[in-house]
Amino acid sequence: MRRRAALGALGGLGALAAPGGAVVLLGACASLPPPPPLPPERSHSGRFAITATLDGRSDSQSGRFVLQTRGAELTLDLATPLGTTLARLQDGPEGARLRAPAPDGRMQEVQGASAEALALQLLGWPLPLAGIPFWIEGRPMPGAAVQLRGADGADLLQQDGWTIAVQERFADGLPRRLQITRPALAGTAPDQPPQPALNLRLVLDEPGGAAQ
Repeated sequence: MRRRAALGALGGLGALAAPGGAVVLLGACASLPPPPPLPPERSHSGRFAITATLDGRSDSQSGRFVLQTRGAELTLDLATPLGTTLARLQDGPEGARLRAPAPDGRMQEVQGASAEALALQLLGWPLPLAGIPFWIEGRPMPGAAVQLRGADGADLLQQDGWTIAVQERFADGLPRRLQITRPALAGTAPDQPPQPALNLRLVLDEPGGAAQ
């Protein structure tokens, strides 16, 4: 049944209206009903590898991740392969919060309106926290325009400046391996410096499901 949800969101042909009024542009002339709603509480875990590149210089990190979704509240924990905390990023209606080790080893915390901006500020690379919980379920993020491409309309998704490629699927059709990329962005003002190109790879342990 979860395959139906994945294919209902990313498969099919024609133009579909995504939640929030976004338009999904596809390649031919049929439409599918919207996928069933996701459970309000979900949990995903797996491995990640991220590379940020700016002006020819690259910074890489890899390890484990755990993503918890509870209604409108999101929590993303990143750790090294040995379990050392790299960051905890939280987002919700009251704003975003990021905790990560400072250079002296003590934990530091910043708050703001955007989880992606906080990650760029403290970690040096942006993380599209608003989109990841939907992309790893095989569906677009609500409220933003999206383009879907691929042999069956389900393998490549472009949304909010990010490109999400599904490289491998579980037996039920949900994504197992994803590559999430965005090109470098030029700075537009003194308080908006250039942002690095990002290449994020995720490998999920198992298909996402209701949080325990």
